[in-house]
Amino acid sequence: MSTFKGVATLVLLAVHTTVWCTPLYVLGIIRLLLLNRPAGEALSIPMNRIVDGWVATNRAVFRIMGTNRTRVSWSLDAPLSRRDWYVVVSNHQTWADILILQDVLLGRVPPLKFFIKRVLLWVPLIGIAMWFLDFPCVRRYSRDEIAANPALRDRDRNAVRAACDHFKRAPTSVLNFLEGTRFTREKHSAQKSPYQHLLTPKIGGIQQVLAALGDRAVCVVDVTIVYPDEVPGFWDYLCGRCEPAIVDIQTRELPSLESVDDPGVEDANRTLVRDWANDLWSHKDAHVMQLAGHG
Repeated sequence: MSTFKGVATLVLLAVHTTVWCTPLYVLGIIRLLLLNRPAGEALSIPMNRIVDGWVATNRAVFRIMGTNRTRVSWSLDAPLSRRDWYVVVSNHQTWADILILQDVLLGRVPPLKFFIKRVLLWVPLIGIAMWFLDFPCVRRYSRDEIAANPALRDRDRNAVRAACDHFKRAPTSVLNFLEGTRFTREKHSAQKSPYQHLLTPKIGGIQQVLAALGDRAVCVVDVTIVYPDEVPGFWDYLCGRCEPAIVDIQTRELPSLESVDDPGVEDANRTLVRDWANDLWSHKDAHVMQLAGHG
């Protein structure tokens, strides 16, 4: 029965994704033809509404099929708004995390944008959609590759800056998985992470986002996701083979960075963001244990 549920859910997702991607592609092509003219930038508003429609239809499909069940708690210092900019951070364990984040934040903040690996551009339908929507496309280079070609160091940084320039033109929520990859016990052991339930945070991406958005970002939306039983694979999630996920959402202050483009200031900002991220992750690690106990 669960396999049938998974197949049915996947078919419904594929059908409605095709439906929503059609107008998104049309607007995306028009926007490209208009280059950076104001009329082209204005198309970002209906394109974001299309994303909202796609997420809302996902929600309906998951509710009907009984596959996306969550227990959400909120602790906000101020109401969230779709007219503001936010930096969203979360722990990361499975591809289902993105669907859960989109679901619980739908209508409360602008549509989520996040860093994607270049290979994801080849995912049918979704890859091109993310490209039209200005998702930052990055490719992580190894130390050996950077040593052989130092210019690679700035390639991802420039891609992030270009994307953030687009983000500043309309309210946006930039999602950042600070761990940089999905948590597994193998990765945790290899990293020798100081945290029990999290990988070591990587600050390069979020430092660039914070610096680029500047004063536009209102706060950090800090999301903690816990799967009480075991972390589901994407297929298990579609089949409903998991207990309801526990999702805790809090707002936190942004670190205050200097905006001067100077190597010394950048180093100071990096230290500030690293300390901020480590403190945030220490609290989140303890919170994961607490939420898991309540689950």
